[in-house]
Amino acid sequence: MNINGTSTRTIRPLPDNYGVEIIDQTLLPHRLEFRTLRSLEDAAEAISVMRVRGAPLIGATAAYGVALALSEDSSEGRLELACERLMATRPTAVNLRWALERMQNRLTPLPAAQRCEVAWSEAAAVCDEDVMLNQSIGRHGAGLIKQVYEKTSRTVNVMTHCNAGWLATVDWGTALAPVYTAFDAGIPVHVWVSETRPRNQGAALTAWELAQHGVPHTVIADNAAGHIMQHGLVDLVIVGADRAAANGDIANKIGTYLKALAARDNGVPFYAAVPGPTIDWRLNDGSGIPIEERAADEVTHIQGQMENGSVTSVRLTPSQSDAANPAFDVTPARLVTGIITERGVCPATREGLSRLYPEAGTSSRRTA
Repeated sequence: MNINGTSTRTIRPLPDNYGVEIIDQTLLPHRLEFRTLRSLEDAAEAISVMRVRGAPLIGATAAYGVALALSEDSSEGRLELACERLMATRPTAVNLRWALERMQNRLTPLPAAQRCEVAWSEAAAVCDEDVMLNQSIGRHGAGLIKQVYEKTSRTVNVMTHCNAGWLATVDWGTALAPVYTAFDAGIPVHVWVSETRPRNQGAALTAWELAQHGVPHTVIADNAAGHIMQHGLVDLVIVGADRAAANGDIANKIGTYLKALAARDNGVPFYAAVPGPTIDWRLNDGSGIPIEERAADEVTHIQGQMENGSVTSVRLTPSQSDAANPAFDVTPARLVTGIITERGVCPATREGLSRLYPEAGTSSRRTA
């Protein structure tokens, strides 16, 4: 998507596989800085501290992390070590496991001398496929926005939560792909962007990328979402997902469940944009999804830009107060109007997903 009018991906290999370049998302929106990953540890650190984040981008970075590791040593032991190290970085996003299993399945049968070159090629394929999946999600989801516009002949108001735009993927995004597709097609659209405490990915990342693309949007406090819906200012909610269970339960950034409850109470359609690799067919329902607990200081402190342009962190809470920081919650399928995938829109049910992915019954994991 666009940065200052230039089409840009969130992750890309450098010439001659010298390294991998990422956007350091911990610095946005105040500073745009590209960072080079040159080793397995660089990739693992980038995922852990959220220089890259969003389920699809985590998977893509992990794939390149394997390639970086094999550039140093292409033995089978090194491959296993790399996958173990990367798998330990973040537990909730299933794309991480999906990408690492894909890399292992592709590379393990090969002679050690061939693994490095194939690893770089396979990681690039993961990225290219992610872009195609998200473009398809955009087309299917834009149809929902178009239906609202044709019925009302006014600007369509979409609410989202966290960042499931192109910064969370290699390009296009999941939840925001329908918005970009509709906007580029000339449909008037406006996005309500919830701030997404405690890391503020909505206020910092979603607002930034929407502004870069020229999409009208308004940032709101998380607690304002229900009020906005009550007053008829939201036509549909579209969120992303870090993992979807086989029955349609959705794990997404903490606070998503509350928006789904408010949407149900106010008759607002609630959709989750979920590419195939994010569906965990091994889980019957969302109760088995691991919920990442992050550091308390993300709640007790907040980062912002001072009047002089410097970026600093300040404490919000009494120094004696503890803080809990679950990073995700699970929205039950009964609250989800539909799931937008690269293969179409379906009910948030096992039957609905299975109709789009009939091969899921014979394979516990797919390669997109």
